[in-house]
Amino acid sequence: MLCKSFQLASHSSTVPQLTTYILDNYPKFSAERVRPMVIVIPGGGYEHFGQREQESIAVKMNSMGFHAAVLNYTLAPMKFPQPLLDLAEAVAFVKKNAKEWNIDPEQIILCGFSAGGHLAASLGSYWNSSLISEYTNLKPEQVKPNTLLLNYPVITSNPEFSHPGSIKNLISSLSDDEAQKICRLTNSLNISEAVSIEKHISKDFPQTFVWHTVQDEAVPAENTLLLAMALRKAGVDFEYHLFNRGKHGLALASAETANPDGTNAEQECSIWPELFANWYKK
Repeated sequence: MLCKSFQLASHSSTVPQLTTYILDNYPKFSAERVRPMVIVIPGGGYEHFGQREQESIAVKMNSMGFHAAVLNYTLAPMKFPQPLLDLAEAVAFVKKNAKEWNIDPEQIILCGFSAGGHLAASLGSYWNSSLISEYTNLKPEQVKPNTLLLNYPVITSNPEFSHPGSIKNLISSLSDDEAQKICRLTNSLNISEAVSIEKHISKDFPQTFVWHTVQDEAVPAENTLLLAMALRKAGVDFEYHLFNRGKHGLALASAETANPDGTNAEQECSIWPELFANWYKK
C-alpha cells in the first residue's frame, strides 16, 4: 500500500495536504487492475477536522476495493472559495497520478462528511464553472468528480435549517467586493445563495449517494431533503437514505468510530458503506 502525504498547490497561506491509501496490485494476477478512488473529506464546521472521518473511512473504503485518500483543506480563518480550490487541486492531482497509482480517472468519488460534504457538493456544483477557472489554471475535465458520497452534509444557507458555524466560517471574512465577484461567477443573488448547494444543482451535477438521520441535532435533515428534491428536479441519478436514529457525526456509525462508552454507534446507520458500494458497483 502507498500510504504517503503530499502537499498540494495552495491558493491561500495554508498548504493543503492529501494522504493516500493506495492498494497494491500483484504482478501474477492483478498487474493491470485499476480501481475507483475515494477522496475522503472530513467535517468539522470548516474550523477543524473530525478525527473519526479520516483514516477509519479510508481503511473501510480499502476493505471494499476502493483506493482512498484523505484531504486536509484550508480552515477558518479563510475566505471562500479557498477550500473549494484545495479540493479541485486534489482531484487534479489524483487524476495526474492515475496511471502510476492504478486509478480509473473516470471513477473519482468525493466522500464528504458534514462541512466536508458541503465542500464535496460545492465542487459537484462548480467543477465546470467560472468560479474554478477564475482562481486556478485547471480545466473542468481535470477537476470533475464522477460521484459524490455525502454523509450528513451541510447543504443550505437557509437560516431555518443551516449549520450557522459552517456558513459563517466560509463567507464571513469576505469583503463586499470579494463577495460580489463570487456572486457574479456563480450567478447568485447574494453570497449566502452562492454557498447554498440546493440553489446550484444542474444536469451536470455528479451522481450522488447521500444519507442522514432524523435525529441529527447539528445539521437538520432538511439539508438533505432539500438536496434530494433539487437532484430529482434536475434529473440527477441519486440514492437517498434517511435513518431515524443517530446524532450528528456518526462517521462509520460502528464500534470502530464509537466513543469509549459505546455512544456514537448506531447499528441501523452502520450499513451505509455497504449500501453505497452496492449502489455504486451496480
